[in-house]
Amino acid sequence: MADNVIESAPSSSVQQVPAPAPSLGTNPVYPLISAEIHVADANPLPPSSRSSSEGPSGSGSGGSGGSSDPSAIGSSSGATTRPPSAEDEPEAKRKKVDSGRAGPAGAPSSSTAAPSHQDKLEYRLGGILCCAVCLDLPKTAMYQCQMGHLMCAACFTHLLADARDQIATCPNCRVEISKSNASRNLAVEKAASELPSECQFCNREFPSKSLERHEQQECEERPTNCKYYRIGCLWKGPVHEAPEHEQNCSHPKKSGYEVMTALQVNDAKYEEERKLFSTLIDLLSYEKIIFNDLQMKPYRTDEYVHKLFYETSRFSAFNHQFVVKGRINKSQRDPHQSSERQITYQLILKSKTTTPLHIHFFALRGPFSEMKVNTQIYKHTFSDESNESEYYVLPLPDSSECNRLLAAKAINFRLLMFLLAK
Repeated sequence: MADNVIESAPSSSVQQVPAPAPSLGTNPVYPLISAEIHVADANPLPPSSRSSSEGPSGSGSGGSGGSSDPSAIGSSSGATTRPPSAEDEPEAKRKKVDSGRAGPAGAPSSSTAAPSHQDKLEYRLGGILCCAVCLDLPKTAMYQCQMGHLMCAACFTHLLADARDQIATCPNCRVEISKSNASRNLAVEKAASELPSECQFCNREFPSKSLERHEQQECEERPTNCKYYRIGCLWKGPVHEAPEHEQNCSHPKKSGYEVMTALQVNDAKYEEERKLFSTLIDLLSYEKIIFNDLQMKPYRTDEYVHKLFYETSRFSAFNHQFVVKGRINKSQRDPHQSSERQITYQLILKSKTTTPLHIHFFALRGPFSEMKVNTQIYKHTFSDESNESEYYVLPLPDSSECNRLLAAKAINFRLLMFLLAK
């Protein structure tokens, strides 16, 4: 026989494979061993399956001459082997293949590499479901225009507040938006509530729906005051450091004279609240008390530079005619360019009076409004010479509440008035 072959005993059933002729100066045993290993790796079946499929003779269809086609090695006369798949490969070989795909530097392959922070599904969804204005995930409601562009509740009311008596439009497609034609997207709200958000104190991630509870009640890094702040301790730090600080706080050991300044500040706050309560009780004892549920609507002046203002229709009180007029940021020319907003209002007497009218008044939420307003009592003496009060601040909690009021086509409130009879 011209070629060197490996002949095995009938019991071992090892294939006869042609081995390449050894080159000059090399050991002829090495090619034979490598050829046998190659055959073993190329056959996807275990040894028991190979022996059963090849038969007891151990000779393949190629006979003693063998075959140069590797796919024909190990096949019987009447059967063909299925092509190898990734599941059929030995574990060691799969690891080797994966390590070979990793590249020369040993970096993980594209199929086994961990996704980066930006490639994770939840972050890609966060970029899709975010508000088109502030680019943040919604914390409450999510609205959409007729074309499907998303806006969180805060930005939606802000856009309506900017338009006021004009037409508000979507910042993406410029289609008209209003409370009547924009709809809430409940699917986006529920999906966004499950996406992770980062705690502003500990930088850990939690589902958006539980983030507020974590930041207010559970986070160990949330800021807190010392329990002795009422007597002047100014320490503020993480809640987990508070017990240690309070054990070493020096304020409980101070004398009454040393903590008197802090107590005076607290007393001033309590005195102001007491005066407000006492004034309100005194006003309720007046003989002439009246209230009106009013609605302020937006208007613009006829000047060259139009200025926005709000005004109610005339209403009767104490046999006289009054109106309430309001303005935004003290009649600022472009209030939509400011993020901090404030509403001020004044009471105007529209009828003639022969005697001065000493009137106390303040605004309340009323039955047809959801306005969040604090109690602040104002007073003015109306006469023919002074028929307009000064502009007084409508005591809203913050600018977001102001935007929410301005987003509506009208501002509803209740005005209480007390006439002092002399």
